Amino acid sequence: MFHGKRDRSETRKAINSVKGKPLMTLIGTLLISSMILSLPASASADSENSENNTRVPASQNEQTCYLDGLSEQVSCGFITVPENPAKPDGKQIEIHYAVLAAIKNSNYAEAFLAIAGGPGQSAIDNAAGFSRIFSKIRQSRDILLIDQRGTGRSNILNCLGDGFEDPLAINEADFDVATETQACLDELDADVTQYGSLNALDDFEAVRKHLGYKKLHVYGISYGTRMAQLYLRHYPEVLSTVTIDGVVPMQQSVLAIGNSISRAFDLLIKDCNTNKLCGAQFPNLKADLASVDAKLAIAPMVSQVPDPLTGESTQLTMTRAKFMGAIRMALYMPNVRALIPHAINEAAKDNFQPILGMYALTIDSTGIAMGMHVSVICGEDWQRLTAAERDAANQTYFGREMVTTFEQSCAIWNMPAVDADFSAPISSDIPILVLSGELDPATPPSWGELAMEKLTNAKHFIAPYATHGVAHQSCANELIAELVDSGNVQELDGECLNKDVRRNFYLNASTVEAIPAQEHKQEPVQKPKQALAQGASHD
Repeated sequence: MFHGKRDRSETRKAINSVKGKPLMTLIGTLLISSMILSLPASASADSENSENNTRVPASQNEQTCYLDGLSEQVSCGFITVPENPAKPDGKQIEIHYAVLAAIKNSNYAEAFLAIAGGPGQSAIDNAAGFSRIFSKIRQSRDILLIDQRGTGRSNILNCLGDGFEDPLAINEADFDVATETQACLDELDADVTQYGSLNALDDFEAVRKHLGYKKLHVYGISYGTRMAQLYLRHYPEVLSTVTIDGVVPMQQSVLAIGNSISRAFDLLIKDCNTNKLCGAQFPNLKADLASVDAKLAIAPMVSQVPDPLTGESTQLTMTRAKFMGAIRMALYMPNVRALIPHAINEAAKDNFQPILGMYALTIDSTGIAMGMHVSVICGEDWQRLTAAERDAANQTYFGREMVTTFEQSCAIWNMPAVDADFSAPISSDIPILVLSGELDPATPPSWGELAMEKLTNAKHFIAPYATHGVAHQSCANELIAELVDSGNVQELDGECLNKDVRRNFYLNASTVEAIPAQEHKQEPVQKPKQALAQGASHD
């Protein structure tokens, strides 16, 4: 069903009831969250029109709705599918979708499908962001958004839990992961084993047929890139182009993300050191980070602070999880990334207010349905983690946390493992654009290159100043629009990605210091050796 928009206090309570749990130290996501305010919709038989190759316009099959952040009404609806495809007469669930109609639609037979990340995010909740990023594509093609099963309005698998009303005061080390996971499982009215990516892919195809689209241009961000790659494997005949942004290659378990986070930390410190103003203001940044981390690893620090959202005095239990988690999430956003050196420097002086401010910025940002998240990770990633990958993960703080957490939670969730061929590289000659951010703390450029192994008509661009989600930080959205219009990936030119869009680092609590003179200009970041285009054609 569609959900009404909650007020900020309710939103905060719901989000933090899961964010406070150790389960939230997981893969990062596209951070363009929005809540939805919409009208109910109804479903009916498929509306595919094979005679004139056009999509049947919205009728009794759909109703108009308002989505938060969009001023116009869009079409919303749902289809009904078996929760367990092997039991077609068993429990049915609704798969909800929204269609952002093209401004001047000259391509009724095509749609641009934007797939959200997580796993566990709602695509419909991100409608305003997708519409903004892909405004040029929307001039001539519908944008199709589908809430993947277990997310958003599609039988969401979420666990609010009890006792998490005050996320600033809690000590995450007090949580028993096994107990919390079992409580979450007991709370859900669903067969959680049916909420993996492959069943969701079939739902996507059912929506496409229901709406009558003959061809799709697919865009996936973060975990959404896995769904896009599965589309390439299982339904290539309906795809015109594919863009994967912040790539999770099929060969890669997302539980290897610990090394990616460490890499992003190292790049941040390097950027500060090579910036004359930042380097002079924070000459011991790496040592400060290590000092605070070591101190919090022994015990949390408790103090009274102004609540960053209400201003009221509240207890802050600064734990290692909060401190490291706030920095990690800040690495996703270039504007917030600029705050990190100052925040670390102040934390080394036992002033955690800047870190708390960064933490508050992420409170309502992800909207992940944790039940669906665990179903995907436990079925598709945990069980293929090799001994060597586990050992490597245990070398980093975040890696250890994830291994420890999923070792307990996956034993309770009891997801069947996907087949071994799930991890095989995707082989395709469909035009594919691969996008990576050099500063990405989740899916580094090497993951994008790994995805290229058997893509014979693909191009990999690395944006030197982007973090996670290149399309919303750079000219990459223009490149995607060009690909959709031309269907030719080889002629794309990524030179515009070289535009220096870095933000100056904060040198104090309130301002970004302007570079005062030519001699103090920020030193240019050294371009990656494999500058922009990676493997224009791979065999």
